[in-house]
Amino acid sequence: MFLRSFARCWLYAAFLAALGACTWADLRPGKSTSSLPQNQVEVFSWWTGGGEAAGLDAMIEVFHQKHPEIEFINAAVAGGAGTNARAVLAARLQAGDPPDSWQGHAGQELIGTYVAAKQLEPLNFLYEQEGWLEVMPEMLIPLISQNGQIYSVPVNIHRANMLWYNPKVLSAHQIAPPQTFDEWIAAMEKLQAEGMEAPLSLGEQWTAMHLFETVLLASLGPQDYAGIWTGAVGWDTPQVQRALENYLTVMRFTNSDAASLAWQDAAQLVVNGDAAFNVMGDWAEGFFKELGKTPREDFGWQPVPGTQGTFQFLSDSFVLPANAPHRDAAVAWLKVAGSKEGQDAFNPVKGSIPARSDADRSLYDEYLQSAMDDWQTNTVVGSLSHGVVANDSWKQEIDTALGLFLQSKDVAVFQQALLAACQKSGPCP
Repeated sequence: MFLRSFARCWLYAAFLAALGACTWADLRPGKSTSSLPQNQVEVFSWWTGGGEAAGLDAMIEVFHQKHPEIEFINAAVAGGAGTNARAVLAARLQAGDPPDSWQGHAGQELIGTYVAAKQLEPLNFLYEQEGWLEVMPEMLIPLISQNGQIYSVPVNIHRANMLWYNPKVLSAHQIAPPQTFDEWIAAMEKLQAEGMEAPLSLGEQWTAMHLFETVLLASLGPQDYAGIWTGAVGWDTPQVQRALENYLTVMRFTNSDAASLAWQDAAQLVVNGDAAFNVMGDWAEGFFKELGKTPREDFGWQPVPGTQGTFQFLSDSFVLPANAPHRDAAVAWLKVAGSKEGQDAFNPVKGSIPARSDADRSLYDEYLQSAMDDWQTNTVVGSLSHGVVANDSWKQEIDTALGLFLQSKDVAVFQQALLAACQKSGPCP
């Protein structure tokens, strides 16, 4: 379970206990075994557009200032939430051709995929050298660790359960920003009745999964939502059935061309006034700023109705492959990614808050400062779409079931498929 209380108690305690079984010296890697010249670093990500690419460019500039002697190769692959990039990365790893570092989500995507396959080098030596255990979130460390070994450098914290809306559209239809799930449905029904065909903008299938996880959270509440990922709550229960029915209801208000739209295209429908709402992580705010849009005028925000007080999180991080071609240059990159300077350059542009606790708050805008406050005070749960709660195999099976459901609209069949996915790749008996 990814509730804050859970993470702060036995998860972190277990990590520290495991860490105590070895010494930093035991974990410190030896010299690079690569015979390649160490004057370049290839960094693989899926940040290719909007505030994401601009944020990465800002952090690359910090790297260039510190290491002008190292050529930075930006190996980003387009595709929202890393859908395409992870497929390309998997093929490269299978072929024994890893980049020097790659982007990965903290949680089961990292531990259940790359660590399980023994594809990463532990980074405890960097955490000791840079003092990162003093400034990285206490509850995040266990999600990037196994058996006391830390495997990635988090660069940010994102919030998934955000509803973006067009204030002018709502005002024109005399609709207040909805605070409950029922109010949200009523608002979209009113908008449809008054001529807006698709009040809720949606993009390609990963954005449908993103919407799905937020409706699960709104319907189940944080305790039961966390429970479906640990086996404490069954996928065959009546409350999950109601959540799936709620999702089917929400999907009635989405655009018919969703499959052909990137997440940026779907988000832009809101600020253009062609839709009223969009559910997307807070990287959407970075995108809106890249478009030159004005907060509170061109776009507004709030948690997805029914999820107030809960922070559904994900964290982007970078790793060190076990056989990095340019290991020393990769370590130099990771030091920048984990630094205060690097994170304060990257996050205000991307639309995320820093993983570090010592950021310069004055660099962050109104929304991001509110996210910093909520991260400290809200109940925290993990994201499905962005790698926290399910490993890649389980997530892929959910995605397949979701794709079939988007065509059939059959809740009973969808629920059975979700149960089967949990039994095959998750904790369900």
